[in-house]
Amino acid sequence: MTERFENILRIQFNRPEKKNAMTFNMYSTIADLLNAAAKDDETRVVLLHGVGDAFCAGNDLEDFLHHPLKGDDSPQGRFVAALIEFGKPLIAAVHGVAIGGGTTMLTHFDFVYAAEHTRFQMPFVNLALVPELGTSYWLPAQIGYLAAAELVLLAQPFDARRAAELGFVTRVVAEADLMATALDTAHKLTRQPAGAVCASKQLMRRSLSAHMAAAAELEFQEYASRLQSADTKEALMAFLEKRKPDFTKSKAAAGGSLQ
Repeated sequence: MTERFENILRIQFNRPEKKNAMTFNMYSTIADLLNAAAKDDETRVVLLHGVGDAFCAGNDLEDFLHHPLKGDDSPQGRFVAALIEFGKPLIAAVHGVAIGGGTTMLTHFDFVYAAEHTRFQMPFVNLALVPELGTSYWLPAQIGYLAAAELVLLAQPFDARRAAELGFVTRVVAEADLMATALDTAHKLTRQPAGAVCASKQLMRRSLSAHMAAAAELEFQEYASRLQSADTKEALMAFLEKRKPDFTKSKAAAGGSLQ
């Protein structure tokens, strides 16, 4: 769901009954919206937020299981490329829960405002998978390896205050003030000279974006390999059956891209 006013495009995740979990169609739609906004001179800022009581709960696993990964032209591949290549300011207003991709996508935003009671988590290892969207590079580079290891290898949940301590979000605000704060920043950006704003963003993110794109490609290859593993099949089945997975026969081996 989108709304445009002045020079601001608001993109809303609109599956509140599923905590805005991402389907393949949603990945494609948002990629298309970002690519169109990048070419539209009237759009100077994009603000993304969730409808209902959550920002985004990551992948909709049932939808995900019915759509095998197909390379860079997959909906997820197009989504991460659109984020990496987007040269205008991106703002996220985050509340409720941000799980999996709902957390990792935030590494591509220029401003992230989190409501006080927001909960973040990257539970990829719990599903016998690996992080995506370039996070394997961004996290250690931005918050340090030890903090990144805690969040990724233990799939450690963290709250908005911890996210601010780590530099993962711009600011923590009261939930009642979340949208007003994000919109205030969006309006300030529209009053700045657009060319200088975009050039400055691109200069600051040039090296970061290149590393994240390379990381995203390696992550994709490993992710696809992991999906075929016995561990991931057990984890996904356990999730759908609402039981604890059994990894007692798990082997410590990476997939094809990392060996």
